[in-house]
Amino acid sequence: MMMPAPNLQELIDTVRADTPAGGPLGELAQASETAGDLSQLGDKLMDHFVDQARRAGHSWSEISGVLGVSKQAAHKRFTGAIAPGFERFTLRARKVLSVAAAQANALEHGTVRPEHMLLALFGPAEGLAALVLTETGISLESCAQQLGMQAVADPAPPTAAVPYSPEAMELLRGSVEEALRLGHNYIGTEHLLLALYRDPESVATRTLVELGADRDTIATRLTEKLAALTLKHPV
Repeated sequence: MMMPAPNLQELIDTVRADTPAGGPLGELAQASETAGDLSQLGDKLMDHFVDQARRAGHSWSEISGVLGVSKQAAHKRFTGAIAPGFERFTLRARKVLSVAAAQANALEHGTVRPEHMLLALFGPAEGLAALVLTETGISLESCAQQLGMQAVADPAPPTAAVPYSPEAMELLRGSVEEALRLGHNYIGTEHLLLALYRDPESVATRTLVELGADRDTIATRLTEKLAALTLKHPV
């Protein structure tokens, strides 16, 4: 029998238990973190079962019918206009790829490079990568300044596909390997962030290290957040 989802009162009690002396503002901060955790789990849950339905041969029309949305809406939400082969990327990871392409296009660069990926990690602000980078004291602005690039706020999607550079393709392959190493069956923003460190000579990696975010520090923070997420909301 499936375990029932927690009701509102149970969530309220959990937040209060996690902030015994936090007061209203402390509880609000904890509630925001808990809501973000639940949202990430929900995204991954939907990603997983939509992927399973597609692999079983079900059409987007069938999937949209079950979800109660249009075929176009279902396709856009769960593929993000990303080419086949990215089915296991979460919605937030796909957003990073889309924003990276938009950044490259806005800056009139011919290809998507790892540095565009680094800037794009801040796109989904609720993603684990952005949360960890922010907690480490790193911002979109500081990364852009260190890279010598002008980050474009909310860049418009490119009208044509922007190809990935060989380094960016290697980063994508690395993100899959990072997910497998951690025993995950999805690729999230955290795996993209870890994959950035696979080439210590890359501009993106050097930027992170120079800003005080070495691989060990980031890996430790990500591990702690993933452990807390699993502990709070086991699946």
